[in-house]
Amino acid sequence: MYTTTNEDGILNNYAAEPKMYYAEYPAIWEQRKYVLQSLFATLIVTSFSCFGFSVS
Repeated sequence: MYTTTNEDGILNNYAAEPKMYYAEYPAIWEQRKYVLQSLFATLIVTSFSCFGFSVS
């Protein structure tokens, strides 16, 4: 931890900063997996919405 003290004697604590890294672009198989997940999520939301409208 990084700590400083001001002129009044008050401590000020700072958290340690994590090491920075850049995200990598997803591979083609990861992109396909994301597309399938989004299609499945869209199907679930659409079916719940249709069911809710039909019940009400």
